[in-house]
Amino acid sequence: MNITHKEQIALGAMYFGTRQDRDESFAILDRFVELGGRWLDTADNYSFWESPTGRGGASERMLGQWFAANPGIREQVWVSTKLGAEPLVAGKWPESMEGLSPAAIEAALGGSLERLGTDHVELLWAHVEDRTVPLEDQVAALGATVADGRVRQLGASNHAVWRLERARATASATGVEPYSAMQLRYTYLQPVPFAHLVEGGHVVATPDALDYARTEDLAFWAYNTLLAGAYARPDRPLQAPYLHADTERRLAALDQVATSTGATRNQVVLAWLMGGSPAVTPIVGVSSVAQLEEVMAARDVRLDADALAVLNSVS
Repeated sequence: MNITHKEQIALGAMYFGTRQDRDESFAILDRFVELGGRWLDTADNYSFWESPTGRGGASERMLGQWFAANPGIREQVWVSTKLGAEPLVAGKWPESMEGLSPAAIEAALGGSLERLGTDHVELLWAHVEDRTVPLEDQVAALGATVADGRVRQLGASNHAVWRLERARATASATGVEPYSAMQLRYTYLQPVPFAHLVEGGHVVATPDALDYARTEDLAFWAYNTLLAGAYARPDRPLQAPYLHADTERRLAALDQVATSTGATRNQVVLAWLMGGSPAVTPIVGVSSVAQLEEVMAARDVRLDADALAVLNSVS
């Protein structure tokens, strides 16, 4: 199977096994595949904050159960998982995060593969930076996971652009697999620069980061793409960093394009992301099959030049 990131929506599995039980998780996963979905996104620390144990692993474990219950389905999907941010001590995060030492990478990947019930993942992310470990050691350890076949591609999530560039240069100089994907928080609405976000560890995409991905031809993944439902649900208000005049103009543009295309706000946002430069693989979490069907329909929304002019002219 040729792994691609273009015009793909990644199904976020963050709350499978915690907020969503087996039946709910399986129903969403089944429908995702029926609709032609391929990328499943998880992490070894999902979702420790929802778990009575204070540890992650429930999401990967649920995916593993789904694979086991559906022989042959593993070959139809691509798995993206992350390591580095799992708390080693329940209730002590971020101070007890596993980090990105070679030993931590080896232990975390082994645990993920066991929970998933697979011998490889298509994409492995360094979930967060770890500046306590020499970058050369991180690059070598991550590169080794590709060399031995357990990982197909590597990505850096929530990393500063200069760190990503330095890691890629180090990989090139030492002859190991480099990061070929980057992941940041990104959507159509933009927060006030430098504003505090309530979610710890989130790093917002900047024009510089987008330019880097575009210039270096890196796969660009985005999370929090639908702002936890704030585009569509009155009971999900925007966070304070998004409450400014540019947001009002962008929402007006979004509504104009939604009306002209017959799409929902969510679908226009996702279509805009996937059709942008760089093209974005949006990670979308849903809590029902109905929500899944809405977001997957965004792949059929075509934004013509007039629609893009409306969306992109806002400043």
